Amino acid sequence: MSSSRLLGDVGATNVHFALLERDGRSHRLETLLSFDYDAIDEALDAYLGALPESERPEEAAFGVAAPVTGDRVAMINAPWSFSISALKKKYGWTALHAVNDFVANALAVPQLEVDDVTKVGEGASVEDANIAVLGPGTGLGVAGLVKCNGTWTAIAGEGGHATLAPMDSREAAIIDILRRQYAHVSAERVLSGPGLVNLYDSLCELAGKPAAPLTPERITDLYPGCDPQCREAVMMFMGMLGTFAGSVALTFGAHGGVYIMGGIIPKILGTFVQSSFRERFEFRGRYRGYLSAIPTYVVTRPNPAFLGLKTLFNAS
Repeated sequence: MSSSRLLGDVGATNVHFALLERDGRSHRLETLLSFDYDAIDEALDAYLGALPESERPEEAAFGVAAPVTGDRVAMINAPWSFSISALKKKYGWTALHAVNDFVANALAVPQLEVDDVTKVGEGASVEDANIAVLGPGTGLGVAGLVKCNGTWTAIAGEGGHATLAPMDSREAAIIDILRRQYAHVSAERVLSGPGLVNLYDSLCELAGKPAAPLTPERITDLYPGCDPQCREAVMMFMGMLGTFAGSVALTFGAHGGVYIMGGIIPKILGTFVQSSFRERFEFRGRYRGYLSAIPTYVVTRPNPAFLGLKTLFNAS
């Protein structure tokens, strides 16, 4: 039987697969578009079907953009759902470890190298202190990491669905517009790829102009002379992300640092570093000093979740 193990970072837009060998090497990395497949089984069949029989994995570990609270996993921002036990049986795996994707991202943090991150602002990590991980992509993921008896343990949550609070009248006007569309305006309704579109559309409404049918990638392309609502949307996005990240840091007591992941920020890192993110992160009245001591990092390593998923095999 093959000694390979399957790694899967299952997002609402992309699903990344790779094989992990017993010596720790990963290879055969492939990225599939989630919306090209009606179910995770179809994506798995496409990936596994291209492997020689000798490389078929004997067990698997998935990080999924969904709450993982039992055998049935249903994704929030994609139509996929599956049974962990049924997938394990279908593919003949000895085990299928499934966790929330940001649990996998959090478990990756202790393994990151200096070149895998870019620090934004001041602050210094306290050794073995709590860590917070968050990141906007198709959704907004949040998780914590705490050290217990010498072992790092990830804390799963759905913090991206916490209610979004405005910091000024401009942000309040945006949330008022979004409240007409959504019964509840969560942080994810703004701090995500679709959230960038929501911001742009709302700013166009405030400006009394029709919104162009722009993708998040087009909105973040801030070339000279670009649509002023695109520029304001990106700047507002980064500021509001700073406020949200500060709230997450306070919640977890994240003196070990706050790590920003996801598919958006690493692609616009230069703009992000110059934005109001860090100022808004620290802007917390009596707790400015508390937050100014906490460092913030952007993780630039591709597929960091794979590092976290590897640890699930070691724990079994």
